[in-house]
Amino acid sequence: MIRAMIVDDDALVRLGLTDLLAGDDTIEVVAQATDGHHAIEQATAHRVDVALVDVRMPRMDGITATKRLRALPHPPKVITLTTFDLDEYVYEALAAGADGFLLKDTDPAEILRAVHLVAAGSAMLHPAAARRLIDRYHHTNRPQATRAQTRIEALTPREQDVLALVAQGDTNAEIAKTLGMQESTVKSHVSRILTGLGVTNRVQAALLARDAGLTP
Repeated sequence: MIRAMIVDDDALVRLGLTDLLAGDDTIEVVAQATDGHHAIEQATAHRVDVALVDVRMPRMDGITATKRLRALPHPPKVITLTTFDLDEYVYEALAAGADGFLLKDTDPAEILRAVHLVAAGSAMLHPAAARRLIDRYHHTNRPQATRAQTRIEALTPREQDVLALVAQGDTNAEIAKTLGMQESTVKSHVSRILTGLGVTNRVQAALLARDAGLTP
């Protein structure tokens, strides 16, 4: 059973999403929250597997809430809910640790599919879309570059090769073809890279690679 939480300041949105998720026998909505502060309280009180979090809310927005949720001892996966595709808010949420995003007018069947995908550990955002977000919104300063280089130097040379292609926006299948590897081996490398860098998703790994100068 996937334990879900809905975080949105609009009561109608919360009601609609709750009804949608409740129609899936494998998903249980264990909490609702009206803003980021409330979301942290609810996620602390209830074990949550996947949180659907509105990016624009009063008191604490979805970006800060995502960062705080991902820092909990038992962090939920986070899907950001947004009105606009590939905007700066989406970038900030993914950089904060969100596993993907959904437009608020997404087809209900796709929302259910997204919850299942993220709960299973998959990302919601195509790597090429992540690269476009980074190209548009990310800026590096010298301290960031130094810290990123130190963290990436701890990876094996092969992991650095994989990371460079992740940062380029390649899918696992494309990386496997480029490096002459099995796709399952690439998945294992990506998992070790995320753990080694202390990040939660490919976007955060790509940001570090960009900071370190591993990719243009």
